Order: sequence, then structure tokens, then C-alpha cells
Amino acid sequence: MSVNRTELVAAIAERTELTKTDSEAALSALQEVLIDSLSKGEPVKITGLLSVERVERAARTGRNPRTGEEIQIPAGYGVKISAGSALKKAVQG
Repeated sequence: MSVNRTELVAAIAERTELTKTDSEAALSALQEVLIDSLSKGEPVKITGLLSVERVERAARTGRNPRTGEEIQIPAGYGVKISAGSALKKAVQG
């Protein structure tokens, strides 16, 4: 089972005593900050929770799974997310 955006907004509202509208606005603001920062190549670190950074991916040769034909995959960027200590502890139980 996973938590969707609506459930996350409701949980934030309940724990912070914010309205659901304010919680939605806060979550949207976090999303915008992540996107803006990563698009500029700036990492985002929330101590204890997670860190998110843009990483470069080199050009490489891949294979089309349907035909088996080799294809060239251009260089680009990806996103690396690392769990912080509090998140790691929570997962371990």
C-alpha cells in the first residue's frame, strides 16, 4: 500500500493543524523548490530525511528489447535520492 498525494496532504493537515488547502500549498511549494533547485544543478538536503541531487549520465549503447538492435542513448541527467539517517532507522524498524 502506498500513500498518494491526497492522503499525504490530509496527513500533513492533521499533524500540523493546517487546512488541507494550506497543506496542499506547502506540498506544492516543496515540489517547486525541488524542481527549481535540481534544474539548476543544486542539490536539496533535508537533514535526517533525504538528499536529492542531479547526476550526469554518460552516453551509452543500449539495446532495443523488441528487436535486439543496438541503439545509442545520448548523455543526459538523472536524479539521485539518498535516504537520511532518520529514514533509514524508520525502515529498519
